[in-house]
Amino acid sequence: MEPSPRVVLLCPVRGCGTPLTRGERAWACPRGHSFDQAKSGYVNLLQPQDKRSKTPGDSREAVAARRRFLEAGHDAPFLDDLRATIQALSLPDHPAVLDVGCGEGTHLAAIASALQAEAHGLDLSVPAIDLAARTHPAPTWVVANADRFLPYAEGSFDLAMSLTARMNAPELRRILAPEGRLLVAVPAEDDLAELREAVLGEKHLRNRVDRTVATFAGDFELESHHLARWVARLDAAGVRDILTSTYRGGRESQRGRVEGLGGGAVTMGRDVLVFRGRV
Repeated sequence: MEPSPRVVLLCPVRGCGTPLTRGERAWACPRGHSFDQAKSGYVNLLQPQDKRSKTPGDSREAVAARRRFLEAGHDAPFLDDLRATIQALSLPDHPAVLDVGCGEGTHLAAIASALQAEAHGLDLSVPAIDLAARTHPAPTWVVANADRFLPYAEGSFDLAMSLTARMNAPELRRILAPEGRLLVAVPAEDDLAELREAVLGEKHLRNRVDRTVATFAGDFELESHHLARWVARLDAAGVRDILTSTYRGGRESQRGRVEGLGGGAVTMGRDVLVFRGRV
């Protein structure tokens, strides 16, 4: 028998923050604030003041491209590395896991299955969370702005992940259990180097590790760091999908260059950092 859910969602209304209870069709707090549950199963807790645009987060086009890219297996080496890294952390049985900036949910679903975890995914994009919920119904999927507030009770999670996503250090520290771990993955300095040069004309390498460590230094200490790197053999459709799903190639001025690219070998890499919260 699986353990009862332990993670408590909090009401995002400013000045409230009381626990939300899941009903048949909505989540509600004791003060009467209510949030409808979508037909696909997610709940939208994004408040008007936390929106940067009318349609924040990744577009439906970008989300679909990311899903096609992942389903083709091009990111499989990273997913294997992620599983191995997390399984070496000696987490408790049935850990509570949060993926901040979870996108369309592929990575969280795989980790949840491997760990038999209580899984929670949060993203700013409604199309991403909707696809995640329709494809992987077991986790709890939430639309919210991770840069402002993570709508979970203090100490809720054994593991939090930020996979090329948001880095709200104080909030991530707050929602982690005392012995919890934070896993952060950032693009390696040569990630998509061939495509960056072809589309953006960028030849220089960009190291993000030092900046990431500095971002978390006040709340976390670095426990480990390693590089996951592989070469993906992409056809023209795969190239278009990876560029569509990132900021690279998303601008109208770059669309022509993207459409003109063929396939080939593309370097992919992630710097994987594991942090422990400071006492």
